[in-house]
Amino acid sequence: MVAKKTPLYDEHVKLGGKIVDYAGWFLPVQYEGLIPEHEAVRNAAGIFDVSHMGEVMVKGKDALAFLQYLLTNDISKLVEDQVMYTIMCYPDGGAVDDLLVYKFGEEEYLLVINAANTDKDIKWMIDNKKDFNIIIENISDQVGLMAVQGPNAEKILQKLTDFDLSTIGNYHFKRNVNFAGKECLISRTGYTGEDGFEVCTKAEDTVEVWNKILEAGEEFGLKPAGLGARDTLRFEASMPLYGNEISEEITPLEAGLKFFVKLDKAEDFIGKEALTKQWNEGLKRKVVGFELLGRGIPRDGYEVQKDGKKIGHVTTGYMSPTLKKSIGNALIDTEYAQLGNEIDVMIRNKPVKAKIIDRRFLKNR
Repeated sequence: MVAKKTPLYDEHVKLGGKIVDYAGWFLPVQYEGLIPEHEAVRNAAGIFDVSHMGEVMVKGKDALAFLQYLLTNDISKLVEDQVMYTIMCYPDGGAVDDLLVYKFGEEEYLLVINAANTDKDIKWMIDNKKDFNIIIENISDQVGLMAVQGPNAEKILQKLTDFDLSTIGNYHFKRNVNFAGKECLISRTGYTGEDGFEVCTKAEDTVEVWNKILEAGEEFGLKPAGLGARDTLRFEASMPLYGNEISEEITPLEAGLKFFVKLDKAEDFIGKEALTKQWNEGLKRKVVGFELLGRGIPRDGYEVQKDGKKIGHVTTGYMSPTLKKSIGNALIDTEYAQLGNEIDVMIRNKPVKAKIIDRRFLKNR
């Protein structure tokens, strides 16, 4: 199957982006380079094309009841113009996907889902629609989505609108904002550990809005950033990536996402029984952070050992551009998961010592 192009594909090529096939989409992995793009987001601002993400509207009289059944978090707590992070699970507790829910109104919600999972997620929603009085509409192809992240994000975007962006709180949004001469949805969530906004616009307006943001950000050090920096940034900020820290095989509880799994909400939800049982019996394995004490760079999938015995594997690993250390996340047996414990990461079939540390790698910044 040929990979798809976002509305910004030609802009990435013009900017010298190194294009790769990611989750069935042609996207830039980097422009100038991972490190300068990563540092731009930490110190100034970066702009990402996230138009490959899936967008699904759930509308109707039973929209809330359906989402309460479908998702682990308590959607009834959302107020209008608020965003919530949540997980969609299988009956066995494994994750179908992690996603964001935007509340437009009592009977209208927008779900932003992972690009690689869009078809699977929508099929899962339809298969579990039951008798709920709702409409599920895939609007992914109708919209473009850009993320501007970094300490200068607000002042850059403020140049393009009369709407006071400081009034949008974290995990909130505003619709129908006149931005760069177009009608946009502006949200403030972020996936990098920095302040930042998402600009959602009609697919046909995406190129014009992207270029206006780049122009407005020139004086503030804004750089276009690719998938490489997006991954190192989210990893430093302890944000999970579907397929790495959470997956069909790794439950949200094992991933350390208990806060987003409301086992005590009154409504039954898919996976509730399995997750409740797993929590009550105690986790057999969990995702931990670690820092290499020896030389090398940990990579996804590398085996983790203790005294020569396999106890798990690396889910994400990098030389952290911000901390200048080799750090990673690993899914390991719980009995070895205490902070300060030493483990071995197998790098090129040789054990390299590592120490288990807090996963909030950036907490001292």
